[in-house]
Amino acid sequence: MHSMSLKLFVDFNDVKSRHTTPGQVSFGAGESPVRLSFGDQGRRSCRIIAHASERDGGAGAGAEAGGAESQSQQNKSSFFARSQTYALMKQQMELAAKSENFEEAARLRDSLKSFEEEEPVLRLRGLMREAIANEKFEDAARYRDQIKEIAPHYLLKCSSDATTLGIRVQVRSVYIEGRSQPLRGQYFFAYRIRITNNSNRPVQLLKRHWIITNANEKSEDVWGIGVIGEQPVILPNNSFEYSSACPLTTPSGRMEGDFEMKHIDKVGSKTFNVAVAPFALSTFGDATDSI
Repeated sequence: MHSMSLKLFVDFNDVKSRHTTPGQVSFGAGESPVRLSFGDQGRRSCRIIAHASERDGGAGAGAEAGGAESQSQQNKSSFFARSQTYALMKQQMELAAKSENFEEAARLRDSLKSFEEEEPVLRLRGLMREAIANEKFEDAARYRDQIKEIAPHYLLKCSSDATTLGIRVQVRSVYIEGRSQPLRGQYFFAYRIRITNNSNRPVQLLKRHWIITNANEKSEDVWGIGVIGEQPVILPNNSFEYSSACPLTTPSGRMEGDFEMKHIDKVGSKTFNVAVAPFALSTFGDATDSI
């Protein structure tokens, strides 16, 4: 059996910074504000080399079972490597554009386009959407199962929308190339949250709880008071929005959680939890519109 792996070779020149984005955006599970900082980059070159290797299959029922499990692990490992390559290429393109090396930026843009056309997960997702549009639901289910085997997180969108007791929570995440270092296994994802009070009673957000899961299914629970240092009061038919971010050690993952709130128009009101539906953190992103 043949398997294909991708290796990325990047030539770095000296980095001479210093571009800093205005304002602040909060990074990390603790939601403390940190300013985004991007470095300008000199010319970089990037080339992708594909290596094919041949492995012998096992014999017998036990070997077949072991082979299937091994193949599944190889698929996931291969997706991880491709995701890392994709993240590196996107970062290189951004830095080339910032340093006004437009020829290199255009070359990397074309490489990314080719990569996206050949990436199995992106191709399978396109086939799944086409099958659903043509009402070929058995085919769509088969494509979905193949995606789930390779990259279960990718079935989630980079956005979610949930309503609890009239409180609507919308989330949208995006990958931040400028704060990520794929070669070191560091990936940053910013997310924007809009909380809308569609009830007829004012509420106050007291606490937050996040469950952050990386591509290796390692989860972390994070609790905190309020959000970005505030415990906002949200009146009926009003919204509160904020931005924060989450670092991951893998190119994809997911987040979900809840906000603890209470009604403030009546003394002694009990607190209640408002769900934040799961959403993906992905270097590939998706086609979902921003909030």
